Amino acid sequence: MTPALLADLAAAIDAASGRPFSCEHLSAQGGGCINRGFVLVGGDGRRYFAKLNDADNLEMFEAEAAGLRELETAGAIRVPRPVASGSSGKEAFLVLEWLNLGGQGRSDDLGRQLALLHRRSQAAFGWWRDNSIGSTPQHNSPLPDWIAFYRTRRLHPQFDLARRNAAPRGLLQQGERLLERLEAFFPGYQPLPSLLHGDLWGGNHGYADGVPVLFDPAVYYGDREADLAMTELFGGYPAAFYAAYREA
Repeated sequence: MTPALLADLAAAIDAASGRPFSCEHLSAQGGGCINRGFVLVGGDGRRYFAKLNDADNLEMFEAEAAGLRELETAGAIRVPRPVASGSSGKEAFLVLEWLNLGGQGRSDDLGRQLALLHRRSQAAFGWWRDNSIGSTPQHNSPLPDWIAFYRTRRLHPQFDLARRNAAPRGLLQQGERLLERLEAFFPGYQPLPSLLHGDLWGGNHGYADGVPVLFDPAVYYGDREADLAMTELFGGYPAAFYAAYREA
């Protein structure tokens, strides 16, 4: 990290916290699949986690911060509090509350708290702003019907992306048939718009002093089963998580 970038990070923390911050120690830490991560430790013992990416990804970081604030307002599960975002030269940054996520916790607590998060609702599916899932843009313009939202805001963009990347013709034809017949999979099904993490695979949760924490969200209001389906990616969550969620 360059001295200029570090100075800009410290200035952003100063402005957000109202207290001067001087970084005395800097260490690299995992920033997810697409970002670079660092822990900043001040002379007064304060710690922050900073995520870095190219400057043209500042909007992605601003949307992530807005998503974390949306999750926090639900009062259901802990998330790292956004501190500041901005750009410095060719770098965009997002500064977050630092949480020690190296510990263990109870997956049943996570299941119950996720169920509480999903009880938060709004009138339509989507969200007030677009964001991204990983490096892929995610379109969230609200719609009142889940099937229409799922078709136009989720599946259509994925098949368009597949087409631009020269996916096999047979796969694209199957995609077109799926889009045409999507209602057949949801007879009489009318889910409520639930507040979703949006990218809830196993690498996007942890425990701070035994308390469940969610991070790296792709927030929107959708069918709660979309979050549950995502938990099954890359091996799934423990059985106690699902049992506690169903019970709650």
